[in-house]
Amino acid sequence: QVQLVESGGASVQTGASLRLSCVASGGRTFRNYVMGWFRQAPGKEREFLAAINWGGGSTYYVDSARGRFTIWRDNDRNTVYLQLSTLTPEDTAVYYCAADPRSRNLMGVGEMRYIEAWGQGTLVTVSS
Repeated sequence: QVQLVESGGASVQTGASLRLSCVASGGRTFRNYVMGWFRQAPGKEREFLAAINWGGGSTYYVDSARGRFTIWRDNDRNTVYLQLSTLTPEDTAVYYCAADPRSRNLMGVGEMRYIEAWGQGTLVTVSS
């Protein structure tokens, strides 16, 4: 099974940007996974943000992420990234990456039916 480790979370001010990273090891070859980013704010359910296909040429964003967040991957480094921009206190959450070996539809990653592994999460705190 693949193992995922996120990093890059921090405490920042409103309007700041952050780049989150998720490094994969073990399991299948990294490029065999569709990768997704999710977040979970205190007292709320886990929220799907974005997904990227195996080669990195196709991406999907939910409405709350589109235009402010960018997902990309480097298969040579077994890493997927999420750039967060124009952050607000509403973006405060633990951010998780996930590996999905089966979804053919990127939007379907958000259903979490085929997630093989989750990272431990990285905390993003945005203060006003």
